[in-house]
Amino acid sequence: MLSTEEIINIMSKQGLRITDQRRTLAKLFAEAPGYLTAKDVYEYMGQKYSGLSFDTVYRNLRVMQELGVLEQIVFEDGVKFKSHCSQDHHHHHMICLQCEKTYPIAFCPMDMTDMPEQFEVIRHKFEVFGYCKDCRMQLGNLPADEQSTASKGGDGKEGPALHLKTSVPADQTEYATGRSQ
Repeated sequence: MLSTEEIINIMSKQGLRITDQRRTLAKLFAEAPGYLTAKDVYEYMGQKYSGLSFDTVYRNLRVMQELGVLEQIVFEDGVKFKSHCSQDHHHHHMICLQCEKTYPIAFCPMDMTDMPEQFEVIRHKFEVFGYCKDCRMQLGNLPADEQSTASKGGDGKEGPALHLKTSVPADQTEYATGRSQ
């Protein structure tokens, strides 16, 4: 995840005025262990800045997302935000629905998609939702032989990167190894 200073530097380089409220937002997201809803952010900011409107908070979240310092994920229970990954290559995520631990996918499945000639992709997102080993064990969905090897965790932070398991055409290997875009 990006640090407070990295978030502030990105916003500043893009011409965004760095106010005390934006510094607080940067610090909040740099230190948050997982995803936050706009309501979470509004309640946190409201403790420090009286009279702050929900619209102002949401507008700042949108601006920060457009600048690439926040990632917006649509969960079953609504939209959540978190600090953008500090990984320097294009990738996607697998996200645990219980603890929100995030596993980067070290290749882009979009490059293996048979795209119609008459369609131009402007941007894409690829997110896979499920349950990590720890949460499956807590929910009783883990086979007995895997229960003893389940690691402690579930803190909403990034897990190990996942790589392409099957063979990949030679011209696609940079995506399977995570060296893309």
